Amino acid sequence: MTDETNYNATVVGKILLTPDLMILRVRTDEPRNEFKAGQYTSIGLLGKEPRSPNSSVPLKQVDDDLLIKRPYSIASANNDVHDFEFYISQVKSGQLTPRLFNLSLGSRMWVSNKIIGVFALHDTPPDANIVMVATGTGLAPYISFLRSHVADHQNIKMAILHGAAYQWDLGYYSELTFIQNVFKNFYYFPTLLKADNTWTGLRGYIEEHLLGGLLEKEAGIEIDPNKTQFFLCGNPNMVSTISNILYEKNYQLHKSNEPGSLHIEKW
Repeated sequence: MTDETNYNATVVGKILLTPDLMILRVRTDEPRNEFKAGQYTSIGLLGKEPRSPNSSVPLKQVDDDLLIKRPYSIASANNDVHDFEFYISQVKSGQLTPRLFNLSLGSRMWVSNKIIGVFALHDTPPDANIVMVATGTGLAPYISFLRSHVADHQNIKMAILHGAAYQWDLGYYSELTFIQNVFKNFYYFPTLLKADNTWTGLRGYIEEHLLGGLLEKEAGIEIDPNKTQFFLCGNPNMVSTISNILYEKNYQLHKSNEPGSLHIEKW
């Protein structure tokens, strides 16, 4: 039976960006091993934990002593093995996220001892440009990569294309803008679908800008598998559409036994 003794971490930070989007910072009781930027771990809460006030009734109930676990990409730097950051969107009828959104500073929770995954950005060829494409919270592994390695990759060009609905859905906007101002080889391209009149940046879907030559015109990055590595994380429709665009440009999916220039993190 699972009880509170399984909890091995404490909430040390919670930034509620919107009622359904947050940055959660957790300190584990014991340090984890250094990991690769882009990897993920599992986090969890017991079924007896209360749900957030703005969640909806779940499709089914769970036992109080069930540890509800889900994998999440780590947004913190790879050498920070005590404090972990997660970028989380609430699924109102889900089992775990409404309970995570109800946490407060000092709350206890569970974090797996294992950090795994093959979505590791540092394994790219040393002279290849890196383009990181995300929608929503799919941005998290790229934040980890930049925090871990941006200073070590000034010999190549890097870019993030991030698609969201509204301005307030760009949870790391300030940090990414700051990185772009400090590192002249890094380019940040957020694009919004439902922006108001105060937004002066890009609008529309990521694929529209990719096909329109945004990378070539604004960053001097060629869509060429011999020169540029692509990483995709987020909405399955976006991943499918962008993948098909890249396949037509001779990109191949990266596999552990067959290296390619297209890397996909599947949710």
